[in-house]
Amino acid sequence: MVRLFYWVLKTVILGPIIRLLFRPWVEGSENIPETGAAIFASNHLSFSDSIFLPVCVPRRMTFLAKSDYFTGEGIKGRLTAAFFKGVGQLPVDRSGGRASEAALRSGLKVLRRGELLGLYPEGTRSPDGRLYKGKTGVARMALEAGVPVIPVAMIDTDKAQPTGKKIPKLIRVGVRIGEPLDFSRYEGMEGDRFVLRSITDEIMYAMMELSGQEYVDMYATAMKDRIAREKKGKAKEAQQAAQPGRAVSELEAALDAEGLDDDNGPQRRAS
Repeated sequence: MVRLFYWVLKTVILGPIIRLLFRPWVEGSENIPETGAAIFASNHLSFSDSIFLPVCVPRRMTFLAKSDYFTGEGIKGRLTAAFFKGVGQLPVDRSGGRASEAALRSGLKVLRRGELLGLYPEGTRSPDGRLYKGKTGVARMALEAGVPVIPVAMIDTDKAQPTGKKIPKLIRVGVRIGEPLDFSRYEGMEGDRFVLRSITDEIMYAMMELSGQEYVDMYATAMKDRIAREKKGKAKEAQQAAQPGRAVSELEAALDAEGLDDDNGPQRRAS
C-alpha cells in the first residue's frame, strides 16, 4: 500500500507539479544505478531537498527524516505524517546514543532490500549555505551494507525555499549527481573510527566539488548553536541599550558584589 501511494504521489501528483513549476535540471543522471542498493549522500540546503531529489531520481528513494515530522497533532500533523510516509521517508530519533544506532539499523534494512537510501551527512540543514563537516554514519552504513555512495549536490534549493519559509518561490533548482564512490577496499573495517572519518571526508570532498560550496571543518549543529548564542547576546545588548538606567544599576550591583567603589577605589569588605 505504501509503495502504491509513493508511486501515485511521485508519478501522478507531485512529480508533474514540481517539474512544471520549478523545472528542475539534472546533471549526471547516468550515475544513477538501474538496480541494486546505493546511498545518495547529499548536501542539505532546504527542507525541500527531500522532495526535489526523489522526484529527479526515477527509482524509489527512502530518506531518514527526523521523527518530529511524524508526530504532529491535529489534521495538519496527520497530513504531514502521511505525506512523509508517502514520499518514502522513515522517522528517526536524532538525539544520539541508542537512537543513532536505531537510525543506522533502519537505513541498513532499506539497503539490504536492494533499494536507494538518501542521507544528509551534515546531519542538519546548512545555517548559511556553506558545506559542513560530515558525520560518519554514512561511512559505517556503506561498509556494513557493502554499497557504493553516490555524492549529490542540490543547487539553489535554499533560494527556492529558505529556512523558515513555508511557501517556496518559483525558482529553477538543480541536482548534480556524481560518480559512485567505491569503498570496498575498507571491507570489515567499519569499527575503525579513523577509516570512517577518512571515508566521510572523501564523500564530503566529492559533494563540495559538485556543489561549489565553501567547506567548513566543523559540524553544522555546532555552528547553529554559535549563531543562537550570538543572537541571544545581541538581543541582550539591545535590551540594555534601550534601558540605560537598568544597565547602570546592574553595573553598580556587580561592583558592590566585588567590594569595589568607583569613587574611593577598591574597598575591603568587613569580615
